[in-house]
Amino acid sequence: MFQRSEKNLWRFLVPIGVLCSDSATRFATRLSLNSTQPSVKSHLLEPDFFFFLLTWRSAGSTHSEAGVSQQEALEALQAASSGHGVAAVTALELLQKEEEFRSIVTFCSQLDEALGGGVPVGKVTEICGAPGVGKTQLCLQLAVDVQVPAVFGGLGGQVLFVDTEGGFQVQRLVDLAGAAVRHCSLLAEDEEQRVAMTTFTVETILSNVFLVRCRDYVELLAELHLLPDFLPDRPRLRLLVIDSVAFPFLHLHDDLSQRTRLLQGLGLRLIAAATDHNIAVVTTNHMTTRLRGSQAQLVPALGDLWGHAPSIRLLLRWEESRRLASIVKSPGHMDATVQYQITCQGFRDADQSEQPQSKRPRTQTDQSASSRENTRT
Repeated sequence: MFQRSEKNLWRFLVPIGVLCSDSATRFATRLSLNSTQPSVKSHLLEPDFFFFLLTWRSAGSTHSEAGVSQQEALEALQAASSGHGVAAVTALELLQKEEEFRSIVTFCSQLDEALGGGVPVGKVTEICGAPGVGKTQLCLQLAVDVQVPAVFGGLGGQVLFVDTEGGFQVQRLVDLAGAAVRHCSLLAEDEEQRVAMTTFTVETILSNVFLVRCRDYVELLAELHLLPDFLPDRPRLRLLVIDSVAFPFLHLHDDLSQRTRLLQGLGLRLIAAATDHNIAVVTTNHMTTRLRGSQAQLVPALGDLWGHAPSIRLLLRWEESRRLASIVKSPGHMDATVQYQITCQGFRDADQSEQPQSKRPRTQTDQSASSRENTRT
């Protein structure tokens, strides 16, 4: 089919949202993108390639810019679309699936309560805020909390942590892991919980955090494309963190159309990862200044189009000396603002003594709150 050079084929795939540049060479080699090999068609039949080809079709003249003829592009689209039907599910099945999901507690009981138990599995949650407000701290806290054993109301899961800014601090993760282990050890009341504590240690927590360093958007898209190959061998993985999603795309401000296509593909890929693999996807985002008339306003970066990708958006901000977390977007939660603090033990309530006594049944959120009270006594 493709009689053009491999370079031109890459130029065709890049504008429609796949990958580009030298850092994706290993990815190209892995997929054997060579016109002389029959494996090209089999890879074009993958659903992800089908989406990117559809993006090309709606984009217009991408094929000519890439040096690939329209006929060749249409043949690729036809090959990608053949043999793929639409798998339908009922609304009842979706509801039952969501009810099976648990949430990942934040160890800030007020925020957990506002979120209905914590950060939900099966959805994309975005954490926005200015530098130094605690976005990475919350991500590290979630990387530990997702591993809380099931007998304590946790998920007993693993986490894939994608670091795009170089801000991952393993020593800080050790501190948070130690605090979580102490919390749970104080909660252990029966033999089952005490047995679970033998495998819930700082060492096991660290061994269940898989760190990937991505230095640009090419590497980020490559890692996410390889995610379906990574997950089958790790069925316990319940959390994907991208810290941050904005940084790799900052230098694409001169080509907004390409950035829009890439972000659209990224957003759909994250949604698919959350729903298809039953994992919580958490991203962080920067803040930028938007002019509205004569006034300047701080808003999340990457524009309004990207704002549709996350189901839940949390805004962390300073108000004088207080740290506040606000739910500014969620289809299932009311807008709420709670106060929090960053301590040596991690992401916590600002003042435990100010919280009203809960009248709800004991849940995983209440267990995490109790663990903090026991630690301080």
